[in-house]
Amino acid sequence: MIRNFDPDKKPALRALIVGASGGIGLAIARALIAKGIQCILHGRNKTKLDDLQSNLRRDGFAVETLCLEISSTCDHSELAAVACRVDMLVFAYGSFLYKTLAQTDDSDWNETVYANLTLPGFIASQAAVAMAGRGFGRILLFGGTRTDAIRGFKHNAAYAAAKTGLGVLNKSIAAEFAPQGVSCALLCPGFVETEYLSAAFKQELLQKSPSKQLIQEAEIALLAVQLLTGGMDLCNGAIINADGGLYSL
Repeated sequence: MIRNFDPDKKPALRALIVGASGGIGLAIARALIAKGIQCILHGRNKTKLDDLQSNLRRDGFAVETLCLEISSTCDHSELAAVACRVDMLVFAYGSFLYKTLAQTDDSDWNETVYANLTLPGFIASQAAVAMAGRGFGRILLFGGTRTDAIRGFKHNAAYAAAKTGLGVLNKSIAAEFAPQGVSCALLCPGFVETEYLSAAFKQELLQKSPSKQLIQEAEIALLAVQLLTGGMDLCNGAIINADGGLYSL
């Protein structure tokens, strides 16, 4: 049975968006807020988070913020504790590394895998246990472009390896916690236009895009909200490509 979102029946739903100070994470946060979901926005830059909170308040929306650095040397118990108190967890953070294997050193491997697999694995697992105890929860993870299956990559192998591993995490959460009302899905976006793209990299991606256009953040946010507010129960454990039909590179 699909448990559709009904704001009249459950007005107090809360969501934590990790990586919400910009890009896809912020777009999802705005879309969830518009749905009446109480959001906690995580970011690493306090000034940026404070400005975002002020702007949302001027628009009539009250949100909480959580400023925490993400690194293998940091203590993330506070992030885990917050994740365990919400109904929805969106992990839209993941540092991108664009290096060949020959250029990738041990520090690159450690930090890239930690940010893109180890930390989301730990936080999502803790959240799933807590959600299962309450009988409801939704977890949305974000993979990378074309990391829905095992592939070779010439320029971002460490990043892609970590993101591909999220597929196992996603399906494992569904396998273990679906009977307790917890749903999980993994979105693998294509080339999305965000403020983090340099002009040169944007042009490179435009040339590789099948439509010669970049996907807009709002498109990904719309799909994410559709999953979080009902559709995820039906596709629990699914790895979903949102890449506009991207061909093999």
